[in-house]
Amino acid sequence: MGWFQKDKKDPTEITAGQDSVQEPSAGLTIFPSEHGDGALADRLNALFQDQTPSKGVVMKIHLENFRQLNDILGYSYCEDLLAQIISYLEKESGCPVYRYIGVEFLIFLEKFTVTEASDLAEDILAQFDHVWKVNGTDCLCTAQLGLCPYPGYASSAEELMKLLDMALAKAGDLGPNQYLVYDSQMQAAFLRRQTIAQHLQYAIERHEIEVRYRPTYNIETERFSRAEYYMRIFIPGIGLVGSQEFLPIAEDSGQIRAVEYYALDRAGACVRRLLDEGREFDSIALPVSSVLFLQEDFTEKLTGLIEKYQIPAGKLAVELQEDIFSMGSLTTQTTLQELSSMGVELILNHFGSGLSSIAGILDLSVNTLKLDRMFIWQLETNPKAAAVISGLIRIARELGLNIIAEGVETQNQLDVLNGSGCTFQQGFYYSPTLEEDVLAKILGQDLNSSCQIIEQEKLKMKR
Repeated sequence: MGWFQKDKKDPTEITAGQDSVQEPSAGLTIFPSEHGDGALADRLNALFQDQTPSKGVVMKIHLENFRQLNDILGYSYCEDLLAQIISYLEKESGCPVYRYIGVEFLIFLEKFTVTEASDLAEDILAQFDHVWKVNGTDCLCTAQLGLCPYPGYASSAEELMKLLDMALAKAGDLGPNQYLVYDSQMQAAFLRRQTIAQHLQYAIERHEIEVRYRPTYNIETERFSRAEYYMRIFIPGIGLVGSQEFLPIAEDSGQIRAVEYYALDRAGACVRRLLDEGREFDSIALPVSSVLFLQEDFTEKLTGLIEKYQIPAGKLAVELQEDIFSMGSLTTQTTLQELSSMGVELILNHFGSGLSSIAGILDLSVNTLKLDRMFIWQLETNPKAAAVISGLIRIARELGLNIIAEGVETQNQLDVLNGSGCTFQQGFYYSPTLEEDVLAKILGQDLNSSCQIIEQEKLKMKR
């Protein structure tokens, strides 16, 4: 039981008279189940200590909205509700229910196949779709379930809990009252994430993060007038991995600062080079993680970058993700105002993908909106998409904001965007991502002048 540690009780832990189990070494936290002190720890460890381990499936259950029910309906009501739920789970599964932390529970379905465990999960969640009645008062309590077979993917109790957490988190992404089985597909994704995270640790030292640029075409001036940087890395055994995949991993692993500040410095050097060579361009955009954007020293770091490369106002743009609206609004506003006063162009990515982005632009000091590529792709399959895009472009223009359409790949998409007055367009129709040297050759040029260079780059990508 060396991986259990004592900690404060979760606010949703409502069963009185129970203390947590503690062993000297740190690790996970557990509250004893109704089946005796340390019973869950013994049960988990037994899965990996027996010489002839049994087969089965571990089910983890999380009561999603129990905290809110506790706040609204009170301690006594929820204590009775919890007792009713546990009684139901034990009756339905025919197995003891072990409390893990707060309102998370484990059930060991010994000798169950994955199919049998999945059928049980569906039956349990069907009950959670209905109301629970306590002392004459109804309530809806939602849940998520994660399943993981044993033996198999996990080699220790601690690892098993991690895999169950992953399955539970994925189930939560699907909505209330959902379950997910940790299977070979999730295992492959988990190992891929691990490999990427480990490679990121030394990718910067070895200069293995490749920075490329997506050119943006101005249909009014008929010139390539701006670009945004794009990162990718080559990982042995995996291949090329783009920033859309490895940046979320860097955020989760705490490597985001090192990765993005490295790329930001490269992009700043690119801006300086273009200026020194007399290239004509509006700005070079730097997509920034919301996690990095909300760091206290972000504006200080960006100020240092601008001073280092003597970048004039308007030539550097910061591209922000839509989720900044839900992450520290006061900090967001302050940082945006500071960046604006520094002469940094502010671009809001994924415009139109959520209600927050449409409502938020009225209060946020952004200069440019970037249409979500999903809208552009739907022009090929959904006749209503053109009306939505035209409306969003009109909103931007009436607010005096620039608007960029990304992901432009077909003539049909081009026709709709041109007809709607979308000034800036970006995508494979115009150009693939380019190395810095190639970008320098086409900035300020029209399509005809750049045609041969771009076709050569497209051919490289097909090899």
